[in-house]
Amino acid sequence: MSSRVPAGSSANKKTPRFPTHIAIIMDGNGRWAQKRGLPRLEGHGAGVENLRSVIEYFDRLGLKYLTLYGFSTENWKRPKEEIDGLLNLLQEAIDEETLKLHKNGIKIRHLGRLEKLPAGFQRAITRAVELTRDNKGMTVSFAFNYGGRAEILDAVRKIIVEGVPPQKIDEQLFDSYLYTAGLPYVDLVIRTAGELRISNFLIWQAAYSEYYFTEVFWPDFDSKEIDKALLAYSRRQRRFGAL
Repeated sequence: MSSRVPAGSSANKKTPRFPTHIAIIMDGNGRWAQKRGLPRLEGHGAGVENLRSVIEYFDRLGLKYLTLYGFSTENWKRPKEEIDGLLNLLQEAIDEETLKLHKNGIKIRHLGRLEKLPAGFQRAITRAVELTRDNKGMTVSFAFNYGGRAEILDAVRKIIVEGVPPQKIDEQLFDSYLYTAGLPYVDLVIRTAGELRISNFLIWQAAYSEYYFTEVFWPDFDSKEIDKALLAYSRRQRRFGAL
């Protein structure tokens, strides 16, 4: 496990066990806006702004892998105006932040079906992935148009197309066909905004993850809330099925 944490960090004082890979279901933007009498898109804007702060804080803490659930395969059911607005906000953030992330040594990956996303969005995320491909710092994976079941189906299809003999298919081989190939399994899944479900997110990779649910809406999930999640994780006993 990674243990590199800045000396002055509150997480350094609180968490003797530090995760290697954290995945976050960023939920509650719409409800955050509703509570303030604002349009839902204002909530998405606040959520995107918070995304910058969260990535920066985890990078300072020395986290190795961060995976963020930004847009699911089920989110296409939302009103078109909201979808277009959210994707535009995300595209602008990627365009604006990629160079800064690159200078900080952060590696960007995309998880999901890229082809259904708008052309401009595809170009933005592809540029970010290519620019940062060889970076050695924290790996930040953005799950856009991602679904856990779709990921497993896509992996199965690739295995069939390549004619892999059934007797050669084990967990290690199957891992190599997933969007997350090369990433370690998730240690901690965080979900904001009070919902107690995983919503089709990393259902293979998070089979033995620890889960942390908070009532806090994603735009308000700041460094203090991250420290709370890390403290809760540090107190867990991970047995992976053993006694």
